[in-house]
Amino acid sequence: MAESDDPGGVETIWLNARLATLASGATGLGTIDNGALIARDGRIVFAGPQDAIPADRRARARVVDCERRWITPGLIDCHTHLVYGGDRAREFEMRLAGATYEEIARSGGGILSSVRATREASEEDLIRSALRRLDALIAEGVTTIEIKSGYGLDVEAERKSLRVVRRLAEIRPVAVRATLLAAHALPPEFADDRAAYVETLAERMIPALAAEGLVDAVDAFCERIAFTPAEVARVFDAARRLGLPVKLHADQLSNGGGGALAAKFGALSADHLEYTDEAGVAAMASAGVAAVLLPAAYYVLRETHAPPVALLRKYRVPMAVATDSNPGTSPMTSLLLALNMAATLFGLTVDECLAGATRNAARALGLEADIGTLEAGKWADLAIWDIEQPAELVYRLGFNALHARVWRGQ
Repeated sequence: MAESDDPGGVETIWLNARLATLASGATGLGTIDNGALIARDGRIVFAGPQDAIPADRRARARVVDCERRWITPGLIDCHTHLVYGGDRAREFEMRLAGATYEEIARSGGGILSSVRATREASEEDLIRSALRRLDALIAEGVTTIEIKSGYGLDVEAERKSLRVVRRLAEIRPVAVRATLLAAHALPPEFADDRAAYVETLAERMIPALAAEGLVDAVDAFCERIAFTPAEVARVFDAARRLGLPVKLHADQLSNGGGGALAAKFGALSADHLEYTDEAGVAAMASAGVAAVLLPAAYYVLRETHAPPVALLRKYRVPMAVATDSNPGTSPMTSLLLALNMAATLFGLTVDECLAGATRNAARALGLEADIGTLEAGKWADLAIWDIEQPAELVYRLGFNALHARVWRGQ
C-alpha cells in the first residue's frame, strides 16, 4: 500500500459496488451500477464509476471488494430523545384504555414522569440505558445522531443529560449533535410561574450550558400543553444572541403557527408538522427550513391527521425522517422501521424516505456540507447493504440488511 497524490494518508477503495450517492441534483437516488468509492484521511475523495479508477491507483491502496453490495451514505437520525431515566410503559397501557396524550400529560404523566426519573438517575445510569438504544441504531447503519435533552428542566439536570450526550460520542464511533430542549415542558417547581421559567431558560440556562460547550442547537416544544409562540420566541432570541441554531417541535397536536414561527427564526428544521397549514409550509420554504417527519409518534399516538406531505412537495421543502426515539410517544430504536412508516403512513416514496434519512437529515442538522451524500470532500460515513435494490431498506419490516458500517473511513 502506498500514499496517494495527497501525502496525508493511505487510500481505501471500495470496489465492485452499487452506489446510491444521494448527490444533490442527481436523478433519483443518484445510483451508479458499477461503482467505486475512495476515502483518504476519513474523507471521500472519489465516488463514481469503477472504470474511472486507474489500475495503478488500485494497486497502491487498501482494497475492499463489495461483491456487488449497495453502498449508501451512513444513515442519520436527526431527531431523538435518547437520554432519559425510567420508562413509560404504564402510559402505553393508559393510551390503550383510551387516555389521550394531553390527558396523560395534565395528570402528571408524560414528560414530567420522565423528568422525575431522569433527575434521580446518575450519569452512569443514563449512559448505560442510552447506550442500549444508541447501539440498536448504530447496528442499522446510523453514523450521525442528534440527541435532545429536555428531561431535566433545571440547570443541573439538563447539564447532566448533555454531559451524557457528549460522553456517548466518546464511547461509540458515531457523530453526535447535542440539542438543548429545556423548553420541553413546564417543571413542577415553576407550575405557577411560567414567566419565571422562561426567564430562567433565556437568561441563565442557555448561556451557562452553551458556555460549557454542551450545546450545538436549541429546540422548543410549541404546543397548547407546552410553550406559546411568544415564550418560544424569548428562548430563541436568547439562542440567537449566542450564535446557536434553533429547531422547533411544531404543530404536532394543533396548528399553533409553528411552521411560520420556525421560519421567522430561520430554524434548521421544524419537526412533526401534522397540523401545519399552507401558509406555514410556504414560510418554511422561503426561509430554507427543513421538515422532519416523525411517523412513529404519529403511530403510537394513533393520530389521524398526517403531515401535509403534498404541500411540502409543492413548495419543495426538504423532508427528513427520524425515529423521535423517546420513552413516551415513540419508544422506537429503528430508523429503518421509521422509513417504512413514513412510506406506509405518510405516503413518501422510496427515494423520499432514503433521502430523508441521509441528505435531508444532514440538512436538518446543518451538516449538509460534511455528510449525507457520497460526494468528494464529505466524511466517509457509509452503510453497506446485502440487498438487491434500495427499496428493500424501506419495504422490509424487522429485517436488518446491514453488511458493514463505515464511520470516518473506518
